[in-house]
Amino acid sequence: MATEVPTFCPLCVSRCGATATVEDGRLLALRPLPGHPTGAAICVKGKAAPEIVAHPDRLLHPLRRTAPKGAADPGWERIGWDEALATVASRLTAIAEESGPEAVVFGSSSPSTSAMSDTVEWLTRLRRAFGSPNFVSYLELCGWGRRLATLYTWGEPVPGAYLPDLDHAQCVLYWGYNPSVSRLAHATATTAALRRGAKLVVVDPRRAGLASKADQWLRVRPGTDAALALSLTHVMIDNGWYDKEFVERWTNAGQPVGTSSRVWDLIAEECAKYPPEVAQEITGVPAEQIVATARLLREQRPVAFYTWSGLEQHSNSTQTVRAIGQLYALTGCIDAPGGNVLFTPVPTNPIDGRELLSPEQRAKAIGVQDRPLGPARFEFVTGEDFYRAALEGAPYRARALVNFGGNLVMAHGDSARGRDALRALDFFVHTDLFLNPTAEQADLVLPATSAWEAEALRIGFETSQAAQSTVQLRQPLVAARGEARPDLRIVFDLAVALGLGDQFFHGDIEAAWRYQLEPSGLTLDRLRAAPEGIRLPLETVHRKYEQRGFRTPSGLVELYSEAFLEHGYPPLPTFTEPSISPVSRPDLATRYPLILTCAKSLFFCETQHREITSLRKSAPEPTVEVHPETAAARGIGAGDWVRLETPLGSVRAKAKFNGNLRPNVVCGQHGWWQPAGELGQPGYPPFGEGSANLNLVLSQGPSDPISGSSPLRASLCEIAKAPPD
Repeated sequence: MATEVPTFCPLCVSRCGATATVEDGRLLALRPLPGHPTGAAICVKGKAAPEIVAHPDRLLHPLRRTAPKGAADPGWERIGWDEALATVASRLTAIAEESGPEAVVFGSSSPSTSAMSDTVEWLTRLRRAFGSPNFVSYLELCGWGRRLATLYTWGEPVPGAYLPDLDHAQCVLYWGYNPSVSRLAHATATTAALRRGAKLVVVDPRRAGLASKADQWLRVRPGTDAALALSLTHVMIDNGWYDKEFVERWTNAGQPVGTSSRVWDLIAEECAKYPPEVAQEITGVPAEQIVATARLLREQRPVAFYTWSGLEQHSNSTQTVRAIGQLYALTGCIDAPGGNVLFTPVPTNPIDGRELLSPEQRAKAIGVQDRPLGPARFEFVTGEDFYRAALEGAPYRARALVNFGGNLVMAHGDSARGRDALRALDFFVHTDLFLNPTAEQADLVLPATSAWEAEALRIGFETSQAAQSTVQLRQPLVAARGEARPDLRIVFDLAVALGLGDQFFHGDIEAAWRYQLEPSGLTLDRLRAAPEGIRLPLETVHRKYEQRGFRTPSGLVELYSEAFLEHGYPPLPTFTEPSISPVSRPDLATRYPLILTCAKSLFFCETQHREITSLRKSAPEPTVEVHPETAAARGIGAGDWVRLETPLGSVRAKAKFNGNLRPNVVCGQHGWWQPAGELGQPGYPPFGEGSANLNLVLSQGPSDPISGSSPLRASLCEIAKAPPD
């Protein structure tokens, strides 16, 4: 007999409340959970949960490589968990003794696009307890712009933690963000806001998702978003369309610079370089639309905004998000009802182990010498710097990697260099649900359960105060397959094997959760008795800065950054032409005349799930979106296979017509490699001839000088009809 179990889906940052149907030990379905603050809808990826759990290609046992690195077949040999854990512990301990714990890099898939959100804080604790300041999750591509770069303006993550209060906003601004793909809970809340009369502004090269409902869709040229933000700010300043009281009291605009200027004068001067007519030439957004959007942002306050990786995969990403932060500061809507609000969190004990890593070890982070304000300052290693450390020993040699789920070679540019970097390591252990091109480079592979075979504690669902007040203990819906273990269990087992059990409650996960929950007053027994979650009676406190100031050195919103000035960067937000564009590289543009950007598919979580039948049916082949006029000029028809070529090589994709694109812009997809056996759909080699791996032909540089963010969403290419097979 089938039973219905309240749960939530952790496959992405939306973490939608769900109802699972379970019968005879099998997961049959996942559907919405009415009443849960993120339970209004379930996306197609969540609905595919039963297929993910039951897929025949799941990893079920620990595996050890028996063939040399680079061999066509790794020669996987099944081993037991005790041997696997002992091997990891002995290899990592030996490397740490010889080269220091910093020579061991830890990594994971992004918690925004995978179930690592269940575990990532504990993995961070393990890394710090071990003594390594190096974590690789490609944060420079996903998270830098909305979480860490914004600290230099606001002192806190805006909009990464100060989330849009969509229930009360009068205008919603989405910039490089399509929540229909990336965060369904935001999409449903935005649709509700539009129904009650809120306005919507979307900045995106593609008219995708909610952009079709926008009052203003600004079709910006990829990588020129900072020029657009500075132009909007200029119009607001020129017309007095800004919150003068907030700007004067709570930003450093009024502070003197030198002997005769104020910060405000310099801001006005910088933004005046981009009047709408000039910005139109740079960005492609019509001048009159820039003015109309600036007026809308003034007249339809409060304004709530959000950004995503559309702004983070550029060579000018840091100054772009600072320019948008400056624009948002002028609205005066921060931490106000209907603006971007830090909702009151459930009180907990911190578990990420920050106190376990000494300042001396933190200072050894790979890349911090070259980019002292970038991700390495916060213990995140960029892909570019990790590859250099593994291959070239700079600033020292990365010798080992402990990786959970991250398909590193497919998720970043220069995929072949990434493969070579992994092969150069002395030891690499990878944990995952399925084998993938990254796991193929490992010495040991550990099998992880799916999210629905694991218990997990979720404290706060972020999207609203009701969501942030909710605590839910997700119960295992079905038994683990084979010898697979939850990621969290593996982290605790590794900690014990490494002699770090004292920092991990001697391997007792329940004791760890009890410690984490203690300030909340909640118990595991209460949570298990309420699988739908418990909502605490928390209230939002608005405008907290009025009591404590902003968490910047000055206590103000720092539109002018002294930290940037001290390190040789422009202290005000500026626009720099993308590093690979028709303007910056006219020498390349003659051979590669099209601007190449990329976007995630609705049907897959990054590089995962193309083997899942129900998902692959909806998106059977890799595609490149192209304007019909551009295709016609090249003799390409809709559905034709094309060769997409960049200075790094070429990959395959099928042409998909999109008349909403600018004719000189094409849009590809990353992540294609898996076959779908039940459908007879092929896989594609991640490297070499016949590849459909877009990141194989995208470069990691020239990257953002501050963050190391790579120009994956703004580069150059040419497309041509592919010859018959």
